[in-house]
Amino acid sequence: MIVWLFFILVGVLVTFGVYLYFNQGRMVFIPMRELVVTPEQLNMTCEDVYIEVAPGERINAWYFPGNPGRKTILFCHGNAGNISHRLETVQFLKTFEVNVLLFDYRGYGRSDGRPTEEGVYADARAAFDWLVNEKKVAPQNIILFGRSLGGAVAVDLASKVTCGGVVVESSFTSTDELGRKMFPYFPVKFLLRFKFDSLTKIAKLTCPVLVTHSPDDDMIPVEMGRQLYEAAREPKYFIELIGSHNDRDYLENQAYIEGLRDFIFNNNGI
Repeated sequence: MIVWLFFILVGVLVTFGVYLYFNQGRMVFIPMRELVVTPEQLNMTCEDVYIEVAPGERINAWYFPGNPGRKTILFCHGNAGNISHRLETVQFLKTFEVNVLLFDYRGYGRSDGRPTEEGVYADARAAFDWLVNEKKVAPQNIILFGRSLGGAVAVDLASKVTCGGVVVESSFTSTDELGRKMFPYFPVKFLLRFKFDSLTKIAKLTCPVLVTHSPDDDMIPVEMGRQLYEAAREPKYFIELIGSHNDRDYLENQAYIEGLRDFIFNNNGI
């Protein structure tokens, strides 16, 4: 009986391991093609643009102009949905009268292709280059803003370009660490095909860094946000959010509003 139980357990673990290896892309990336709302429906002025990321492949982006001379926010969204699910955040950022470029990774919304780790990195770089080349925005006037998975994308981009700063919101240290927390008794490290190693990359950044995270985050532990903050070089700042991972009540929190405003325009402390 013990021998049979052992083989059953091994069989279950192997089956789960095979499933995890071949299906982890569906866990990491959860794109939606359909747009739930458009800027026009919310009376928001924007340019609907397509940016080439590979031969025959383009990503879709919305550019929201602000006041002339203001900073520009390049927003990297999380792993689920598409840009139409982030218009509340754009409306919030527009209260700072900044320009905002919101883009979909390949495979999301109206973007071509399918998402991969290297692919989403390349998509962010293409969006950044579009701002510099098409909108003539000086790199030091671009603030990279990444939420959740987008935090890893923003950190990677900040490690490759000159920028005015990077905001890492409710994000993780690496998929390895996150996987071990999700499956503590399973050797996920040997099965993962994605790294998203922000902890290593953030330690090498030379731009200002703002990390925000909630102690009540039910998907990514706040300890990961604090690890990212500790690993970053000065100047660096930390803002404690409120609510669970997908709550946005903190967008009305005055401490968050003022802290983010100071970071975007001053980088001189929070």
